[in-house]
Amino acid sequence: MGDVETPLIKLQDLSNFLEKDNLDDNLTQLAEMTAKILSAINCSIMLLNDGTADNLRMSVCANYGPMPAAAYKELIGKGDGIAGHVIATGQPLLIEDINCSAFAKLARRANEPCKSLISSPITIGGQIVGVVNVSGHMRDCAFNLVDLNLLNVVALFIGKSIQSIQLQSILNSRFAQLALAQEAKNNMGASLGSAFHNPDQVAKIYAKSFYKEMARGGFGANQIISAASEIISQLNDNLEQHSKRIERKMTKPTDK
Repeated sequence: MGDVETPLIKLQDLSNFLEKDNLDDNLTQLAEMTAKILSAINCSIMLLNDGTADNLRMSVCANYGPMPAAAYKELIGKGDGIAGHVIATGQPLLIEDINCSAFAKLARRANEPCKSLISSPITIGGQIVGVVNVSGHMRDCAFNLVDLNLLNVVALFIGKSIQSIQLQSILNSRFAQLALAQEAKNNMGASLGSAFHNPDQVAKIYAKSFYKEMARGGFGANQIISAASEIISQLNDNLEQHSKRIERKMTKPTDK
């Protein structure tokens, strides 16, 4: 019974996980918890956060365990590689031995003994927003269908956690509340429920409201551009801090 109870107890711990205010820190902790639940060496969480609505691409937003630095710079589209395959099909994937699979040429660690991996789509409101990948079983064995089903459950928790942070950010922002309320007023027949599940749509609502409010306040084009530039500057600072956090993590010795 011990082998059965252990992952269930860990899953219960995940269900009691309290989200932090910072999404990056939250995802990093979820990646670590996921790896430990699956007795895995590596876990990565990838989210669709780049490109256009018709050609969204995803990148690694958090990971646990060793990972090549180049992996953080990759932008994966639908159908690209293993994670892209999961996005394209919308189905979880179990690979017992990557060297004996259709994805053999994509193996990052072809010479290492741990060649098994599992991936599951992360969804919010029925829409796929990313993928969680787990690889390298700590007992040097292959993952199985029980592990895949367990990862599917964990992926649901990850999606709910992301959604919770997004909704909490909206509730904590007076500007966001006013922007969404105005959008609802202008589109009486439309439901904003779907917008909560679509970060790109919410971002566009924020941007339109930001522009209208500044124009209504008498700010000129140059001042609005200056404000937009400040947003970009803040974003660059955030990305730089995120990169430094990744570098520190990459150089930190892994726990044995």
